[in-house]
Amino acid sequence: MRTQVAIIGAGPAGLLLSHILHRNGIDSVVLERQTRAHVLERIRAGVLEAGTIALLREVGLGERMDREGHPHDGSWIAWEGRPRFLIDTRKYTGKPMMAYGQTAITEDLFAARDAAGGKIVDEAADVRLHELTSSKPYVTYEKGGEQVRIDCDYVAGCDGYHGVSRPSIPLDVMKTYDKGYPFGWLGIMSETPPYPDICYCYHSRGFALASQRSPMLSRYYIQCDLDDKIDDWPDERFWAEFLARCPPDMAGSIVTGPSIEKSIAPLRSFVAEPMRYGRLFLAGDAAHIVPPTGAKGLNLAVSDVFYLSRALIEACRKGNPAYLDSYSDTALRRVWGAARMSWWLTMLLHRFPNETPFEEQMRLNQFDYLHASEHAAATLAEQYVGLPY
Repeated sequence: MRTQVAIIGAGPAGLLLSHILHRNGIDSVVLERQTRAHVLERIRAGVLEAGTIALLREVGLGERMDREGHPHDGSWIAWEGRPRFLIDTRKYTGKPMMAYGQTAITEDLFAARDAAGGKIVDEAADVRLHELTSSKPYVTYEKGGEQVRIDCDYVAGCDGYHGVSRPSIPLDVMKTYDKGYPFGWLGIMSETPPYPDICYCYHSRGFALASQRSPMLSRYYIQCDLDDKIDDWPDERFWAEFLARCPPDMAGSIVTGPSIEKSIAPLRSFVAEPMRYGRLFLAGDAAHIVPPTGAKGLNLAVSDVFYLSRALIEACRKGNPAYLDSYSDTALRRVWGAARMSWWLTMLLHRFPNETPFEEQMRLNQFDYLHASEHAAATLAEQYVGLPY
């Protein structure tokens, strides 16, 4: 096969990149090692920044989002023993946010690529990247017992943290930054009316979060130990613990019900630099992971795709490599901003093992400062809604 851009990974980053390139007359082939059903079963975050909302509308993917998504003007922090605080994005930035699940975005992207006749290869095994520093890179994979070669001009690594793209960059070229957190998030999905607001809860028992997916689909999380197992948390125990971490008025309005999905995810911060190696360009989780506390993971993938699609369009249509040359530095400035904000919120809102009373008081003082300072509140709102591309 021959294509202009070989895209590794059929998650939101890879599919969105393929969609934008197609709209600009650039060919691509997307390789995915899993089945489409597996990709669509992944449960991920669903809070969209203003820039993500605008880009999806701009590229013709906003109709269902605007119909089924839940617009909101900020998120609440409910702190044990303190008045609630609103991260007031509307007041301080004038920009909207949207609760719209990543699964729905992926469905929309698959539908758009199918309608356009896009080439997506599912269950592509043993994907390998070759000659990345030459002018003629190529990708090989196996399908149905046969090996296939794709010659291309560029390779986009959108295959997540465990994919093949980042490991294709030599270790002496890449620098990585990694931080693990001593707890995880236990999340459940239930077919119940969601709590009307996205609300972070800080409690002496641990962190909790009420989120939304649709009018009859709720997503709730609690902080848990890293060595906890799903079997340790039957629905009854989860709901009892979640409600105990909410303010009484909030707990009284939560509609509980059987879980339809339950998972435990560790929290980590990870950044790989650079995001380019020869003709290979990384985007999304292949290059960076952030804790879900700030809902930045999907939004960072979208901003990467914005910068990368712009660069590839300029290079393929006009022969101008300037945006390709600046892609890594441009994307990483936004990545590090989101990584810092996600780290800060994680440190603020969670109980840490073996922390001292001094550290507890510093956290409490920081929260009180958000209440007291318009500048602090505006700074958080600006970062939460998403900095401009």
